[in-house]
Amino acid sequence: LKVARKKSDKRTVVNRIRTLSMFRLVLITLLNATVVAAFVSFSPPYRYNAGTTTALSMAKVLYGSQGSRSPLCNWAAYELDVPITMGDLPKNPHPFGQIPCLVDEEEDATCFESGAILGYLYTNADTGDSQKRKAAILSWIAWANASLDPICFLETPEGKVYDTGLKGPNRRVERLDEILSKQDFLVDSGFSTADVAVAAYLLYVPQFFQGIDLSRWPNVVRYMKDCASRDAYGKAFGPQVQNYLVKSLEVMEGGESGGEKKKLFGVF
Repeated sequence: LKVARKKSDKRTVVNRIRTLSMFRLVLITLLNATVVAAFVSFSPPYRYNAGTTTALSMAKVLYGSQGSRSPLCNWAAYELDVPITMGDLPKNPHPFGQIPCLVDEEEDATCFESGAILGYLYTNADTGDSQKRKAAILSWIAWANASLDPICFLETPEGKVYDTGLKGPNRRVERLDEILSKQDFLVDSGFSTADVAVAAYLLYVPQFFQGIDLSRWPNVVRYMKDCASRDAYGKAFGPQVQNYLVKSLEVMEGGESGGEKKKLFGVF
């Protein structure tokens, strides 16, 4: 009888141990599940994700300065509502160390020469333009750099500007005047990056060659004044330049007499 009791007590103890072990296992399982669920559902307010970037860290950076051709790129960006920041000139990646130069950090792209930069800014902006309008705008940008630039600025073999070709008659500018006699801007549906490209070069001439008279092309003069009067132009080139140009062009139109003719910049 005693042996039977001992065996019974032993089985009872073993069963209790098994029960406690199973209870502990279930408890641990439940606790682990709770911790995992809490960890998964937890989203810290500032979590680093190597695959994301911010607009501040991935910007379009323009290397340039006033008194050069780079403000025309600022002008285009302002008109297109494309955010840009100005870069530190010692870090300019232009292969020849010149300005302007644009770095699109988001696309890891570098673009240099003002015409190429205008085209890049325009084609990457959300304009909603038709293919027909895009083709016209890009063509005018190319024309400004390939044909108008050499007319506006006569250079020595070393590339130094010594005069302007707008002091006398010019067949290309006469044709431009004829086009502008029929429309306010170069492309249908209003002002565009094409006007930035063309008007910027034209407007550089009275800046650097004070006293020049362009009144032989009245529609070009009207066009230049309209473009120079835009808010984005003043923002890019500064109010002093803008006011000077508008007054000078009004003189050429016959709207005023006289006019201030002082050097705005030392070297182009």
